[in-house]
Amino acid sequence: MEESRRRKRKKRNSGSQILTEYLVLTLVFTAFMLFLTQKVIINARVPSPSMEPTIMTGDQLFGNRLAYWRHDPERYDIIIFYYPDDETQRFIKRVIGLPGETVEIRDGKVYIDGADVPLRDDFCPETPTGDFGPYHVPEDSYFVLGDNREISRDSRYWENPYVNRDKIIGQAGFRYWPLKNMGWIE
Repeated sequence: MEESRRRKRKKRNSGSQILTEYLVLTLVFTAFMLFLTQKVIINARVPSPSMEPTIMTGDQLFGNRLAYWRHDPERYDIIIFYYPDDETQRFIKRVIGLPGETVEIRDGKVYIDGADVPLRDDFCPETPTGDFGPYHVPEDSYFVLGDNREISRDSRYWENPYVNRDKIIGQAGFRYWPLKNMGWIE
């Protein structure tokens, strides 16, 4: 009889031990996922064609929140940021002008600090048109443009044309949807 009680107690203990281990594992996994999604990865869906053909309408991607933890954004990086005119919205655009630079657009071509040679724009689907600027990019701010310049609403058109460094959420990194276009974003 005593042996039977010990076996039942042992069974109960192993059942409660398994349940406890399962709960601890679930809590650790949940905490890890919360940390990952709040501090490391940002999920973004692209609602417009402003970055086509680099990023298509409806694409879903992951961004890296830690990309600019140790260094600043560089020219041509694709960033996810809070829209300067309405910080409840997140936008995705390409960095063109860096802090302290003067950006001018002549005949659709981008010139930095009065240079004679325009920046490369091989990621633009068409030759852009129009004259804009000059824009004097403040310290700790960036001038951004969409790759599809003819339809993009970007720094050229905003009331507050510059993205402050502290409003950058992360760097666009990996497209996971649609599956046929899965891969790193350049």
